[in-house]
Amino acid sequence: MHCFWKSRWTGFLLQNIKTNKSKPPLYSTKQQHNQLPLELQEVCKVISSWIGGLDDLELRLNQFKGLLTYPLVTQIINSCKHEAPARRILRFFLWSIKVLDFEKLKDEDFNHVIRVLAEKKDHTGMCILISDIRKAGRVMDPQTFALVAETLVKLGREDEALGIFKNLEKFKCRQDGFAVTAIISALCAKGHAKKAQGVFSHYKDSKISGLEPCVVYRCLLYGWSVQENVKEARKVIQEMKGGGLVPDLFCYNTFLKCLCERNLKRNPSGLVPEALNVMMEMRSYRIEPNSISYNTLLSCLGRARRVKESYRMLETMKTTGCAPDWVSYFLVAKVMYLTCRFGKGNEIVDEMIGQGLLPDRKFYYNLIGILCGVERVSYALGLFERMKTSSLSGYGPVYDILIPKLCKGGDFEKGRELWEEATAMGVSVSCSSDVLDPSITEVFKSRRKVEEEVKPEKFSRNEIPRLEPKSRRERGKVKKKTRGN
Repeated sequence: MHCFWKSRWTGFLLQNIKTNKSKPPLYSTKQQHNQLPLELQEVCKVISSWIGGLDDLELRLNQFKGLLTYPLVTQIINSCKHEAPARRILRFFLWSIKVLDFEKLKDEDFNHVIRVLAEKKDHTGMCILISDIRKAGRVMDPQTFALVAETLVKLGREDEALGIFKNLEKFKCRQDGFAVTAIISALCAKGHAKKAQGVFSHYKDSKISGLEPCVVYRCLLYGWSVQENVKEARKVIQEMKGGGLVPDLFCYNTFLKCLCERNLKRNPSGLVPEALNVMMEMRSYRIEPNSISYNTLLSCLGRARRVKESYRMLETMKTTGCAPDWVSYFLVAKVMYLTCRFGKGNEIVDEMIGQGLLPDRKFYYNLIGILCGVERVSYALGLFERMKTSSLSGYGPVYDILIPKLCKGGDFEKGRELWEEATAMGVSVSCSSDVLDPSITEVFKSRRKVEEEVKPEKFSRNEIPRLEPKSRRERGKVKKKTRGN
């Protein structure tokens, strides 16, 4: 569940940067192969092959006798960039520079290959071409720098990304608002908020074109939230207010996430009071908390097993006018099942269905998995029946969980019934049919039965071994040894 929230935050954070990046090809790789001549299709196969080293690749490329141009080189790279290793793409590009006229090569071709290597996270290949651009005095596109900076930070080389940013003039790339926002966004996406704060403090007072403080403040808030630094995140919000910028819903939700994650580890009892204070502050600026705000709190309450507070927050959502979504019901039902409140968990699921909410398949996958994990297969079967009434497809993973669980628990009849049901519905089941055979499948006994069968042996008073007390001389020798040590 934590990864689900993280993908939302990072996706919204980098939206401003990724809108200006080069769009992916509209055709698939096979369609692009078919568009090339037969000779060039053979070249794509040679590049995409994993057989042979880089020197062997160049020897085979030297055998090519067709007409080659730089637009064809770009087309070949586009057609095989998803299948070919990054280092073989780089060797092909360097070979094409040797074969063709270097002066006729455009800066766009270099930038395109750098972006391809950045997408494939080839650090060495990027450095080779970036060095060639610098030596030849060529121009690096702002979009290329944004992708290179993001890739370097993801690879743990944030200082190298900062070094390229400081020397952008040597690449004939302007340090405008786009470049500043790109490096700050890349650093904050991985939690390097302190370094990003330093970059922003340096360029904040200077009037550079294209710098949007609102976007930068969002990035900084996310960076501090990754580190769970509530103090610095609060400073960013105060700085926004001091600069005449009113924090929006995204800013407050990011700060709320930072606060809840910190309290989850250090002060679980302060989760609800402090989160409600933030929501009161939001309403004072006429910003109503949405389902994401409450789901952030519900997620942390569930991980802390705060059952009553989770249920109260779900009721609070209804009274405050914020309608719970299926994620809200999932988080509360999950903590109910994990704390063995199965009846209450079923009531919450039924309430969600009664509200007309159509959850995702993962809703049922996760809850059925939890019920099977706590050895409550009967409740899992009931939840599976609710899933089938909602007309959701994708029953295969559920059958793969329930059939082996039932058979290993000794209920081979119900397991065979589910197997026949899946076969009749045309659902492919990945588990083997040997699970249905009692002579093959081992039936596991519950822990309670095993503990009742294996009882500890009882000794009579005469059989209990007695320890004789040590004499005074022996105790004195032990004391002398301890003092000597």
